[in-house]
Order: sequence, then structure tokens, then C-alpha cells
Amino acid sequence: MHANPIIWADYPDLDVIRVEDTYYMVSTTMHMMPGCVILRSFDLTHWEVATHVYDRLDDTPAQRLEQGRQIYSKGMWAASLRYHKHKFYVIFVANDTHKTYLYTSDTISGPWTKQYVEGFYHDCSLFFDEDDRIYLVHGNAEIHLTELSSDLSGPKPGGAQRMIVKDKEPYFLGYEGAHFYKINGKYYVFLIHISKASGRRTQACYMADSLEDAFVGGEVFNDDMGYFNSGVAQGGIVDTPDGDWYAMLFQDHGAVGRVPVLVPLHFENDIPVFAREAPKEIAVPSTRPDHVYKLLVDSDDFHYEVNEEGKVQLKDVWQWNHTPNDALWSVTDQPGVYRIQTAHISPNLTFAVNTLTQRAMGPACEAMVTLDGSRLKEGDYAGLCFLIGTYGLIALTKNEGRFYLVMLARESEDSSIFGNLIDAEPATEHARIPVSGSVVTLKAFGNFVDNQDECTFSYLEGAEWRQLGISHKMIYKLDHFMGCRIGLFLYSTRVTGGIADFSNFKYDVIVSEDENKPV
Repeated sequence: MHANPIIWADYPDLDVIRVEDTYYMVSTTMHMMPGCVILRSFDLTHWEVATHVYDRLDDTPAQRLEQGRQIYSKGMWAASLRYHKHKFYVIFVANDTHKTYLYTSDTISGPWTKQYVEGFYHDCSLFFDEDDRIYLVHGNAEIHLTELSSDLSGPKPGGAQRMIVKDKEPYFLGYEGAHFYKINGKYYVFLIHISKASGRRTQACYMADSLEDAFVGGEVFNDDMGYFNSGVAQGGIVDTPDGDWYAMLFQDHGAVGRVPVLVPLHFENDIPVFAREAPKEIAVPSTRPDHVYKLLVDSDDFHYEVNEEGKVQLKDVWQWNHTPNDALWSVTDQPGVYRIQTAHISPNLTFAVNTLTQRAMGPACEAMVTLDGSRLKEGDYAGLCFLIGTYGLIALTKNEGRFYLVMLARESEDSSIFGNLIDAEPATEHARIPVSGSVVTLKAFGNFVDNQDECTFSYLEGAEWRQLGISHKMIYKLDHFMGCRIGLFLYSTRVTGGIADFSNFKYDVIVSEDENKPV
């Protein structure tokens, strides 16, 4: 049996397919690069990274964190993943460029060919019908069906275009997150919803006998797994080779983000019937029982080689916050070192270029790294962080020729998901101590049990870890709209050109025997 939620980390807006004996699942990655992660599994519970669809999206100034611009909470959203006539398709919109993107590939690992689709289709689902007609189902509150041209470049002239579902009840969030299917000759659209009556996310389904008929249906799943009234909803459905059906949905889990939950379902008289509750443990027979999965988060000794294309491919657990500046980072200048150099003045962590991140993972996790800051310049900050709007960090900084360790945190005015902390304000400094040298070993610890969402930071003194600063409460907000990330960073506040060298990065997920107790 496997614990459910199946991954205690931020993988929202899921779409899932099966190709022969292999399951693939795509998730929103917004402002992270490389982006549009696709995971692979053989049992729907254990997953590993198969690929990222793109290294860069459109490489705009905002995507590069230049000119004071940024794409936090924007970028790519809610991709649709399909496999049709031996080709993979991924389609999504980006909320900073307001474009619709289509990527295609003959293999899951790529290369992926990029094109644009005329129009903007919120939370779209790609659908290939049996008569070779192609559709997108999309929208919020009003769900539309739009027929595409055969080359998928945009709406088909004179093609079908109609509203198939309209939200009529009072709601906090109208129907969206469409996932469209044809099963046993009938058409189904699955949607997420937050009605004022339920007060939390629920899953809905509408169905029709043909694309011209009325779609009828309603709520099909309403459960929070006993977790803070946090509803489980939005995602795709998939069948196993044995004909069993599952829905891959997500649930809000505080600062760690939106986590995947697997829910069984079956069809009775062509109507999808979900399990009454999402099981706390679940098992699905593996199509490859001997497969050894790669880790979703991992340590790194930063020993890399240049590939045949003259590039370096980091472990696929890493993503940069926004598009990196390739001229200002290296893992080959000094073997065993991730090196960052600055070229811009940044007011705080949120505008730091080349911050290298991995997802935080519950129930608790910690990361350790050694930092050589001997080439920092005045006003530089380099260190280890939990990246989120309400971020916390430990950093080595240089002031009047002396080195200090500081712990900084960004506070929120309230505990709601609303509010915007993306600005030029510095974080609050909670502790500062002088250090005699420029080489330090740092640790960041995050506890996500029962939405405690607290991070603490420590430094190594001799053989003993010493905490620096406060235990900081992280709060998930719509300004980032993403679960917190462990990150390695450098930013300059006075002059540019400073260099930070990171080595011996260690990442551990800490599991308690009783997940209802603090770790």
C-alpha cells in the first residue's frame, strides 16, 4: 500500500494518460525553468521525472527577471497531455504572454516542437475525436467547445463552437480545469468547482451522447480526507490495462503546495461513480514491478560534464526560478561547485536571478549546503532559502569588508491566500552574527505536518548545528501560487559581479511514524 496523497509536494493541475504499460502525468510549473514537467509511473503511485517539455518559454524580460519584471503566479498553467496516432501533444496557456502553446513530440523525452495556437483557452483540454476532428474544451464558469483546424493552428473556420456547461449556482470558483474524454461512445467533461454551498473544491462531471446534445451532470466527488476542509478535485482520469479507473486530483496542503491524490472510480450505466472518500492508502498493480524509480528530490555533488551539444544537463530534480542567465552560472568552472555570479542589482530574494530550486516535500525536509563566499561583494547575500512569497532564508553577507551570517524572512499581514509580497521591499532581518571566514555550511528545515509550515535555519559551528533567527511561518498565497521551494541563491544590493560557490548539497525527506504528529 502507498500513502495517499501519493506525493507530498507541489504538483497541481494534473493531467494523466496511459500509453500501453506506462502512465504519464503533466503538472503546472508556472515561472519555473525548465518547465512543464511530465512524470512517469507504472503503478500510478510511484513517480519519476520523464522530461521537461521546454527549457525556456518565450524568454521575455519578465521571464528573465529583468527590468523589475517577473511572472510569479503566471507562466504555464494547467497543461493537457494527449497521445494520438503515435505522437505526444501538450497544450497550455501562459498567463503572462496570454498565448496558447502546443508542443508535439514522437517520444516523451523529446525533442518537442513548439507552435502557437491562435486564441487564449483557459484550462483547456485537447480532444481528438474518432472522425479526425479536433477540439479544445476550455473556460471558467462558462465551458466552451471549440473545434480546431487540422494543423491545430487555431479555430477551424466554420467549425463547431458552443458553450456546453454554464455555472448557474452561486460560486466562489466557477467551473474550470476541464478534462474531456470519449468513453464507450459517450462524451464526458470533468471540472473543478467551489460553490458557495460546499465552500471547498469539489469535482463535477457532465456528459452527453453527442457533441451536439446537451451536457447534463453535476457534482461527483466531495471529500477533504479530513484535512482542514481542503477539497480534493481537478485532474484527469485514466484506466489501467486491467480496465480499472482512477482519477488523479489534487489537494491544497498549505505552504508545501497542491499535492496529488489518487481516487478510484468506476462506471455504472455509463455514469462515473467515484469512491465515497479518497483512501488514505492505495495500491495499483504495477505493469513493471521491478522498475527502480528515480527520486523526485535529490542531493547533488555538482559533478557534471559537457554533453555533445556543448551544454550541461543538471539533474532533472532542479528548476530555476524564472529563466536562468546561462552566462552567469556554471558547474564546470570548478568541478563539484554550483557557481553563481550577479549582473543585476536585486532588492530581495524574489528578484534573484539563477536561484536553483527543488520542491519542498512533506511531512518534513531539510537541505544542507557548503557555501564559499570569498568572492562576494559589499551588500551581496548568498545562501539557502525556502522560496515562496513569505520566504525565509539564511545568508552569508558582506558589509564593510566583514562577513556576517543573517536570517531574513518576509512576513504576511494575514494568513489568507490573498495579498501580494512581490515588491522591492527587503525582508525583515531576525538575526545577524559575525563569522571569521568566508566558508560556511548551512541548513534549512521545513515542517509541513498539519499545515504547520514552519522553516528554521542553522549553521555548522565545529561539529554542532546552531539555529540562527526565528522559526518562520510560511503562508501560501496567490502572489506565487506555488508551493515553497528549497533554493540556492545569490543577489547583489549594491554592486554587481559578486560570486557564490555552492558544494555538497544534501537533501533529506524526513518521515515520521505518525504523520499526524510534528516531525
